[in-house]
Formats: sequence, structure tokens, C-alpha cells
Amino acid sequence: MNLNNKKIKVWDFSTRFFHWAMVLLLVGLWWTAENGEMQWHQICAYLLMTLILFRLVWGFWGSETALFKQFIVSPKQVISYTLKEPKPKTLGHNPLGGYMVVVLIGLIAMQLGTGLFATDEIFTEGPLVSLVSSETASWLTWVHKNNFNLIVTMAAVHILAVVVHLLKGENLINAMFTGYKELSEDQKNTNDKDVVKDMPTPKLRSQLLALAIIVIIFAFVWFYLLAPVVSFL
Repeated sequence: MNLNNKKIKVWDFSTRFFHWAMVLLLVGLWWTAENGEMQWHQICAYLLMTLILFRLVWGFWGSETALFKQFIVSPKQVISYTLKEPKPKTLGHNPLGGYMVVVLIGLIAMQLGTGLFATDEIFTEGPLVSLVSSETASWLTWVHKNNFNLIVTMAAVHILAVVVHLLKGENLINAMFTGYKELSEDQKNTNDKDVVKDMPTPKLRSQLLALAIIVIIFAFVWFYLLAPVVSFL
């Protein structure tokens, strides 16, 4: 590390765990669907639902860099950030990355929501399919199948953006593994109010709080959704 640079803890463990566990579960969901392993498909879905619900809660009461208010900015600020060269440095998500987070969480939430009403009309159906008509269930099943293509597309865009940052010397992958970013002092003190609020070393919340939140969410998901599926394995 350059002596003029400083490592800053940016991502807490729970945020990093959410990121990589989500990646693994999305791969698992694709594989189980392709191979007709629908019970395991449902298990992966309900585990992912637990993660998404946790991330939504953590976005309001979590660590500073995980808070939605820190990276969801106005479209004007996003455009300003996009047009600026060189790009202002940020500790957490930049304005474009913040929008990507919202889009991906929204698409995954839609995928999970429609899956609760989806049916293959043969062996497997979502736990709430009886609450809607067969026509509505068929439409939600169509959305469920095709929305995954949007998730894959946005994930590809996200990976491309990470590669671009890597080519420019910013290793976002390493930061999401270790939690640390290495910033020079001039980057750390960036103060461009038109693009992103100047952020000193971010405040990270207790991981015991994160664990308590995810345990509570998992308990509800287990009782209402997961346990019935696991009992049939």
C-alpha cells in the first residue's frame, strides 16, 4: 500500500454476506429451475427472500454505507455524476451504482413476489396461488419466467461496470470481499456537493444487530414458507 494512501472500512460483514449469498442463490435458482428441482428452487427462493427483506431493513437502520439515503440521489445528481470527468470518488455506492442497487433489488423482489403465485400446472405451485384466478396465476407465472431475463441483463451490466472500474484502477471486487477500500488522502477528502455528500470514515452498525434482524426475518420465513417445503424433502 502506498504510504500516502489509507485503508478505510467501508462495507460491514452483513452487507458483504448479503451480496455474495445473493449471487450464489441466484445461480442456484437458475440451476434448479433448469433441472426441474422445484423443491430446492423454492428453498433457494425463500432463503433469498430472507436476504432481500434483511437488506431492505438494513437500508434504513444499518451501517452508513448501506443506507438508501446515502446513495439514492436525484436524477439530476446522477446525470451530473455521469457527465463529470474524472469521476468523483465515493466511499460507498456512487450515484449510478446506487440506482443499480435499487433496480436489482426491485427486480429480485418482483421475481420473489410473482413466484409466490406461479404454477407449472402440473407438480409445483406457489403458496399463494389459491388466492388468485387461474388467469392471473398464468400471467404472474409468465412475468416470473421472463423477469429473470431482466435480472440476468442487469447483472451483466453490473459486472461490466465492475470491470470498467477495475481497468481504471478501482478494485470493487476486493472491497466487497474484505470490506476495505484504499483511498488517497485527496480522494478521501473529496467534497463535491453537487454529486455526492462528503463522507468521512463511515459508521458501521453492530453485526449483532444485523444477526438479530436476519434471525427474526428467517423465523417468519421458516414458519410460513420454508418449513412446509423442507418437510417434503
